[in-house]
Amino acid sequence: MPEKQELSAPQKALLKLGLARDIDLALHLPLRYEDETRLVKLRDAREGDTVQIEATVTHSEVAFRPRRQLLVTVDDGSDTCVLRFFSFYPSQQKALAVGARVRVRGELKGGFLGWTLMHPSFRPAGGELATALTPVYPTVAGLPQAYLRKAVLGGLARADLAELIPPGVSGQIGLQPAWGLREALSFLHHPTPDVSIAALEDRSHPAWQRLKAEELLAQQLSQLQSKRERARLRAPALAAANGGLHEQLLAVLPFQLTGAQRRVGEEIAQNLGRPVPMHRLLQGDVGSGKTVVAALAAAIAIDAGWQCALMAPTEILAEQHFRKLIGWLEPLLAPRGQRVAWLTGSQKKKERAAMLALVESGEAALVVGTHAVIQEQVRFRKLALAVIDEQHRFGVAQRLALRGKMSEDGQEPHLLMMSATPIPRTLAMSYYADLDVSTLDELPPGRTPIVTKVISDHRRDEVIQRIRAQLAQGRQVYWVCPLIEESEALDLTNATQTHADLSAALQEGGAPVLVGLLHSRMPVAEKKAVMSLFTGGQMGVLVSTTVIEVGVDVPNASLMVIEHAERFGLSQLHQLRGRVGRGAAASACVLLYSTGDSPRLGETARARLKAMADTQDGFEIARRDLDIRGPGEFLGARQSGAPLLRFADLATDTDLLEWARALAPVMLDRYPDNARAHVARWLGGKSEYLKA
Repeated sequence: MPEKQELSAPQKALLKLGLARDIDLALHLPLRYEDETRLVKLRDAREGDTVQIEATVTHSEVAFRPRRQLLVTVDDGSDTCVLRFFSFYPSQQKALAVGARVRVRGELKGGFLGWTLMHPSFRPAGGELATALTPVYPTVAGLPQAYLRKAVLGGLARADLAELIPPGVSGQIGLQPAWGLREALSFLHHPTPDVSIAALEDRSHPAWQRLKAEELLAQQLSQLQSKRERARLRAPALAAANGGLHEQLLAVLPFQLTGAQRRVGEEIAQNLGRPVPMHRLLQGDVGSGKTVVAALAAAIAIDAGWQCALMAPTEILAEQHFRKLIGWLEPLLAPRGQRVAWLTGSQKKKERAAMLALVESGEAALVVGTHAVIQEQVRFRKLALAVIDEQHRFGVAQRLALRGKMSEDGQEPHLLMMSATPIPRTLAMSYYADLDVSTLDELPPGRTPIVTKVISDHRRDEVIQRIRAQLAQGRQVYWVCPLIEESEALDLTNATQTHADLSAALQEGGAPVLVGLLHSRMPVAEKKAVMSLFTGGQMGVLVSTTVIEVGVDVPNASLMVIEHAERFGLSQLHQLRGRVGRGAAASACVLLYSTGDSPRLGETARARLKAMADTQDGFEIARRDLDIRGPGEFLGARQSGAPLLRFADLATDTDLLEWARALAPVMLDRYPDNARAHVARWLGGKSEYLKA
């Protein structure tokens, strides 16, 4: 058997870029292009132009001031230019000897001494000019452009680029028939010099439109395949009993459900009543009442004789759910010999063992906790419903682990995922197309609007005065900091220092104020003690890192101060703001920003803070967040390890996305082989992430 041949450095670099198949190479498109199709005269050029000239070397020397460099003067018959090299080899010096005739390409800089080209590319003059623009590809160390160009050209020639979208079913989206996949790719790798560079760079050229349409179609096909595969799985059909736990819970709730909560509750109940696994995303703005909807779903599962698990990303959020659910459900479960269990990583061994026994016996009808819920030693007796809060914080593997906790062979638990970060319509249509989405678009009565102010750090004293005024009225205040340690790189005030400064400032000239500190590195018991004082009203001000982003519900807190607000993402700012305005008192959020050494804020930070001041609508915030950041960060861990869209842009290609959504079911139903081949071409084995 022949020995396996060692890969060369460029071959390893290709694999590092994910270029393993011919189609991968064909779809590796240029970042930009260089025009080597024509020569220009220096007299016709302008500063900043990328030029290609043919000229004669008239002078060459190695200078040593201000540092060692090779200076070469060339004359193209219309003007002279200096070629400057700070890094050079003897062979280059020899090639640029006086009298040599060379073809030079680079970006032209002006100055007191005339034209300069810094580190231009060059070769002997003469020879044919290129007939197409020269592609410059994204690359990594150890992979020269020349090698990559050759590899891409080979991949493009060998790849199977047969048309997979059947004629007559593609619909009308302005795709020009002349631009098949092969024609589009060939053109984008080697565009003709008469093409509009702007149309290439903004991806509006018909060749680009073809690629974006195909990519979106692959994504929609993959999502739809995943949804249909799940529809073939089995799950227990759960129905609420007349007069059972579901009705009892509705009767004892200390508030009326909103119309949105009733509507969404019915959608979930219908899903649970079918013998097919529910795969539903419940989205709702901060404070819209998702927990009670989850509790009603859990009541249906428990009524039917099964268990429910609720998993949250942080202990604070899990405990918040636990307290609410115990208050609502424990009095109803106790007469049935059942209870609500609690599982976290910080539990003492004895308490944990007791909880594990309750889960395994089935006495724990509802299990609330953090990642501890999916650990190997947790064994459910009859799990039928899994609820995941802040689902974007969890990866695919974690959700699969929770689904794997179901002990009934051949069945899957129903899955309800919740998110307080509303999903923009285009994301729901694309990355979440495999989910059913329910939306709580109505806030419970009694919520007060939050006034948002954007204030410079220079006015910090005014903010402290505002805090004093709120405390004097018996209100409570959050002050959020982005770091808990000094960082020379970011130069941010840490939470510990802020806590000390605020404590000192608020003791002056008034009644003593208890100022607490909360951050992720504190022992769990200490965190609980601090939160207990704040929720109980004994603590006036809580200085915290973003551990209070979700799950903290203190109706008496009426002021949120976010320090270095320019460092936070838009959805995170919106989540933090949602910690106030939870009671009847008028509430405010102060976004305290710092420009550091700069005279003004950066464009992205300014856009985020403006969006916060403009609106409290979580869906509008989410839309702007998508515009500012793109889908990558927005999606969080759901797409961990998965390819985001490389070519299409959800902000500008909505028409193509609509087209792909309409075409995907037609292709799957009428041309299943083409559909499978299309997904394999674009996603390879990467579509598996959609299965969770």
